[in-house]
Amino acid sequence: MEIRAATELPARREPIELHTADGLTLVGELALPADRAPVATLVTLHPLPTHGGFMDSHLYKKAANRLPALADLAVLRFNTRGTSSDRGTSQGAFDGGEGERFDVAAALEYAEFHDLPRVWVVGWSFGTELALKWGHDPLVQGAILLSPPLHRATDDDLDAWAAFGRPLTALVPEFDDYLRPEEARERFARVPQAEVVGVDGAKHLWVGEPYVRIVLDEIVKRVNPAAYPLPTEV
Repeated sequence: MEIRAATELPARREPIELHTADGLTLVGELALPADRAPVATLVTLHPLPTHGGFMDSHLYKKAANRLPALADLAVLRFNTRGTSSDRGTSQGAFDGGEGERFDVAAALEYAEFHDLPRVWVVGWSFGTELALKWGHDPLVQGAILLSPPLHRATDDDLDAWAAFGRPLTALVPEFDDYLRPEEARERFARVPQAEVVGVDGAKHLWVGEPYVRIVLDEIVKRVNPAAYPLPTEV
């Protein structure tokens, strides 16, 4: 069977709640391999909720539908404060990336408390800002940024990640609306361990199955190389 956009492969899918240090409850889901322990974990940070981003944004939904089965990964998705999806609405209100520091911390604390292995942070658009600003936690093995705009994340945040020393990969669409590969290489040059991967033909939202496959393959290549490249049929 060819893996298509709507393919949902077997996994253990559990509704979860995250509890922030400032007293909010956030809703989410954890997807785990169906019959074995995960080898690594993706903590996903979604695009801008004021522009339609949420835990079900398509790359993350497809990651949760495929990667537990194809790459033995745990995929943790959640709605940041004030964000709604079919799973429900997280308490609080959008705070422009500042109060969301507590949301990121709550997700990482959940992963640590539940002994989820080898945690990587994956941010998309606004989520890349959260990863860069608030993701340098000792638990984190590294971060993967999808379409980073580098609006809210400043050079100071990049310098902090450089000092953190963990791997950082940015997947940058050729036709991104905000930051394209050449400029991205200049901006990320201040992070010695950063790798910028330009993706020919791609746009900010990664629409289209060929681009979804590129993104998921690049994630797996770094997080569980033994499962790379991902199959296109099951």
